[in-house]
Amino acid sequence: MPKLPLTMQDPGSALPFKGRAGVGMGFTAMRKISLRHLRCFLAVAETGSFTVAASRLFQTQSSLTATIQQFEESIGLKLFERTTRRVDLTPEAVRFRPVAEKLVRDFDNAIGDLHAISTSQRGHVRIAAAPSIIVHVLTPALRAFRSSYPDITISVQDAGSARIERAVLEGEVDFGIASRLKDYPELDYKPVLHDPFGVIMPPEHPLANGEGPVRWSQLASCEYIALTNDTGIGAFLENYPELGLGRNANPYDHASSTTSLYAMLKLGGKISVLPSLAAQATPMNEFRFRELCDPPITREICLITRPLRTFSPNTQRILDVLMATIRATTFANGTTAVDTRDKAM
Repeated sequence: MPKLPLTMQDPGSALPFKGRAGVGMGFTAMRKISLRHLRCFLAVAETGSFTVAASRLFQTQSSLTATIQQFEESIGLKLFERTTRRVDLTPEAVRFRPVAEKLVRDFDNAIGDLHAISTSQRGHVRIAAAPSIIVHVLTPALRAFRSSYPDITISVQDAGSARIERAVLEGEVDFGIASRLKDYPELDYKPVLHDPFGVIMPPEHPLANGEGPVRWSQLASCEYIALTNDTGIGAFLENYPELGLGRNANPYDHASSTTSLYAMLKLGGKISVLPSLAAQATPMNEFRFRELCDPPITREICLITRPLRTFSPNTQRILDVLMATIRATTFANGTTAVDTRDKAM
């Protein structure tokens, strides 16, 4: 969502901030502090430069400097240490920065929510989801939704779990569907699917011969390709070192996405580990997949939203269709839906 202009202020945008004891910051001083001051403070904090920050904010450097000086005078604290080469935050500013970020983010998200509700008659819904979720869950849900609401426009972002969580947090999308990775306390995670992990390999691999689950211990003698830990799957599996993945190959091969994993598996002779839905997505479904056991490991797919957010009517409609689609779908290879019918959406 685009940031609001610096000149926009609401009647309640003067933000109270308690200065140190003895500073004597009164009500009049507090009223001088606005979102404009916070945005300017954050721009300088992020860039470490008044020149770069002024350019980002489409202001003159003198105007930005005056705003920061006014902020510092109002609170009775110095926020920046200025040198000839760089601008650094004071200890007080370091502590205040996450507070300022949350205040600005919450304001922007609240205005974005109001805008979404006001435009619900025209209708646009923004969704972020993992690629495997788009294929197996979102596509059939959107097909059903579009048949009932043909005039509602939809935008879909495909991304990894970390990017999806961030997009929901920043208000870039109305909701996300992915596994819980960063587990932000500012977000709500409602489980909708349990997705078991299994071993995936070329059809000619010895483990491809056979039916039923494979024990994790059987992978010890196999050459393993891991997904990097900046992916949701890779980060999840790193939490289980006792499984012994790749213990015979140190270092072992890595892939940064299922696209590059596909290319490496096509070379033959090696295996990887994926959740069922990811293994069923094209082109990974060219390979053989067998669920893993002893112990069974499952990832939780969640509907990710911001707490206390009032959804636009159209977002609520698509969520209702999505949940109904999940409940009505029979998934392959052990993936199961979580019963959410008795839980408020």
